[in-house]
Amino acid sequence: MILAETDRLILRTLREDDIDHLMSIWGNEEVMQYSGGAGTKEMEIKSLRFYMNLFAEKRYSPFAVILKHEHLFVGFCGFNPPHQNGPVELMYHFAKDHWKKGYATEAAQACIIYAKSVLNLDRITAYIDPDNIKSENVLIKLGYLYKGIEFHSGSKKLEPFYELVL
Repeated sequence: MILAETDRLILRTLREDDIDHLMSIWGNEEVMQYSGGAGTKEMEIKSLRFYMNLFAEKRYSPFAVILKHEHLFVGFCGFNPPHQNGPVELMYHFAKDHWKKGYATEAAQACIIYAKSVLNLDRITAYIDPDNIKSENVLIKLGYLYKGIEFHSGSKKLEPFYELVL
């Protein structure tokens, strides 16, 4: 199901047959160096099913990001469940071949519109590894504000915390 479109991208729900695309990103050590490292196929099948169920229940999850005209899978962008009962958390991961093309910012902007218009959210959080300057730059472009350092239960470490008020 298509959830959002931009000039260059289509964002759609995840499907079982996305596992190989997922592994090219979540299974890639370099891509996932700031997000806990690469996962095994067994782990990521569980993640895929978790996110598909999350979308069925809550209408949010990471979404597949497809180049519109090439029909090429380039990454994921969407939402993780709330951290410590807070607002949902923006997340994005893209295949290395598609870095530095503005896709993360473009997809995240579409997700922000989706969060406001479909989910009726009033704010979205984001956590990043302190060494991930590129991800921080994306958040700043999107209008996120730095709120401090917090312990994140997913990464099990202190991370910079950002918030976007919608």
